[in-house]
Amino acid sequence: MRVHIRTIHRRGRRRIVGALSAALLCTAGVTALPAAARTPGSPEAGPAPTARTGPAPRLPDGLAKTPPMGFNNWNSTHCRAEFNEEMVKGIADLFVAKGLKDAGYQYVNLDDCWALPARDGNGKLVPDPQRFPHGIKAVADYVHSKGLKFGIYTSAGIKTCNPAGFPGGLGHEKSDAQQFADWGVDYLKYDNCNNLGVDAKQRYRTMRDALKATGRPIVYSICEWGENKPWEWASDVGHLWRTTGDISDSWSSMLGIAKQNLPLAPHAGPGRWNDPDMLEVGNGGMTDTEYRSHFSLWSMMAAPLLIGSDLRKAGPETFEILANKDIIAVDQDPLGKQATVLKSESGRWTLVRQLADGARAVALFNETGQPRRISTTAKDLGLPRADGYRLRDLWRHQDTHTTGTVSATVPAHGTVVYRVSADSRWATYPPAVETGTDRTPLVEAGTPAGLRSTVRNLGGTPAKNLTVTLKAPRGWQVRATSPATARALPGGRTLTTGWRLSAPAGTAPGAYDLPLTADYRSPRGERITSTLPGTAHVVVPPPSGTSAASELPWLTAANGWGPVEKNTSVGESEAGDGRPIGIGGTGFAKGLGVHAPSEVSFYTGGRCSAFRAQVGIDDESGDRGSVGFEVWADGKKVAASSTVTGADAAKAVGASVAGAQTVRLVVTDGGDGIDYDHADWADAAFQC
Repeated sequence: MRVHIRTIHRRGRRRIVGALSAALLCTAGVTALPAAARTPGSPEAGPAPTARTGPAPRLPDGLAKTPPMGFNNWNSTHCRAEFNEEMVKGIADLFVAKGLKDAGYQYVNLDDCWALPARDGNGKLVPDPQRFPHGIKAVADYVHSKGLKFGIYTSAGIKTCNPAGFPGGLGHEKSDAQQFADWGVDYLKYDNCNNLGVDAKQRYRTMRDALKATGRPIVYSICEWGENKPWEWASDVGHLWRTTGDISDSWSSMLGIAKQNLPLAPHAGPGRWNDPDMLEVGNGGMTDTEYRSHFSLWSMMAAPLLIGSDLRKAGPETFEILANKDIIAVDQDPLGKQATVLKSESGRWTLVRQLADGARAVALFNETGQPRRISTTAKDLGLPRADGYRLRDLWRHQDTHTTGTVSATVPAHGTVVYRVSADSRWATYPPAVETGTDRTPLVEAGTPAGLRSTVRNLGGTPAKNLTVTLKAPRGWQVRATSPATARALPGGRTLTTGWRLSAPAGTAPGAYDLPLTADYRSPRGERITSTLPGTAHVVVPPPSGTSAASELPWLTAANGWGPVEKNTSVGESEAGDGRPIGIGGTGFAKGLGVHAPSEVSFYTGGRCSAFRAQVGIDDESGDRGSVGFEVWADGKKVAASSTVTGADAAKAVGASVAGAQTVRLVVTDGGDGIDYDHADWADAAFQC
């Protein structure tokens, strides 16, 4: 991940060339390009683990035996004035009041901008008196009074990453470490900006030794962005190390970072953790379904769980996700094994993690924009042969049993997490019932649409008095066209139901909830309800003739940085901050401004024959950047450009989309990572 020289991005950082080192930026600065910088998207992508004959060495201090859990202010406040003593104390209060301390969260950590830009006459760091009028020690004492721990931030350079130029620790390691210890610091995040090109191993080891010399136990977070493969050398230097560039509050960023971190599983363990950056849960850029996936993936990867949202403003959904003790127990499992990829195919992922008690945590993760059935078996998970297995759904907090199949129809961008164990009492748990649909329905208002649901009994005992219901918004019409009930559904059997649904004429385009529920009783009479969240899209067919893509409503839009923009470049991270579209010095009045990796989908309803556009890197990137443009019709790639760079003029892309119900416009990173990849679909239009 690299940042523009001329443009300040989300975290206040610039890409600086020459003596001052920068590149993959850490969370206390700004980054223009938050998604997977070096990941083309396959599960095997990213840095390959180094072969080892035994476990890596670790610091002999007994700290961070499980991944650290806590809070860091950066993702929610950056360097704004709201980051201050009052906020930090308020977060500590909420840890106690909202049950987060009880759930395992310990650290309340400050990020950049807590100090003045200059040291005092003795070379000491000076807390900003406006933000922290009582000093840092007073704040640390307050946090400690709540039974919590306190963390702080600086950089392994002459200055931190913020453009204001706060002092870094390079050359001041002993003094700064002692100052931190005197204040009562329990956790140090050590960034990588403005490092004068000094060898990373040397810089981070120097601070390690300085921290050790204080005699105070301080968890040491190495934040050098994965630049020098710290997973290969830092296990006896720090307790955790960043493996990626900065995360941002978007689906594509979170997904790309997860893909970078997943291959590094062999390097994680007690006291030595891969760190894919902080949590974005609750910051508003993703849906709750996506935030649950975010939290699930980080926990499966044994990642540090550092809350990045302002808990003073968080809603109940955010606290429900962050305080899920079943998921947290996976992250904090004392065996300390990071999940590995059991299978990945067409956006359907199966991750498995061995747990200390012999059970397995399995995450069925759906990267795609449609519901997908994902399935594995107890045997494939590495469990011993048994007549039945206990299956605990860690988001529903529900125990059922299976005879061996572990399966779910997973909503778009969703994750189902199970704890699976061989259990001689398996028959005492209700049978697991999997509920699913064949697709996300696209509904034209006033016109009926069809849908098919399936209910599968994965257990060895019958699901009795089964009733299946499909709930639509008020005013919609829904009816089953085939049986939706069964007196008993035996183990291994499936009930398939057809549905007819329609939205009233005049219903506004958009996504509407369409949950599918299976209600049944176990042989012992327990009532079980299994609900699959679902979505229906109300769509409007494009008009006859030629229509600019920017004038049509899209079904979905995902972007690597900021929102997709209509008729401007993508600009920065906020909506509406782009410029007039320009490629190779040529201006275009209409089009879509995106940032790789990006995907924008449209409903064409079988009414359009062709798509065309002029594509390229927007002039705001200069001669940097390289991307690829792709057009997909009903899941089939129908056109693709060669790699386009910032030095290229606009290129024409055209495709036949005859008969397609949906068309997706995809921009990739060109295979070289994300670097100034501001891309334009200029003059994009459909012929219908």
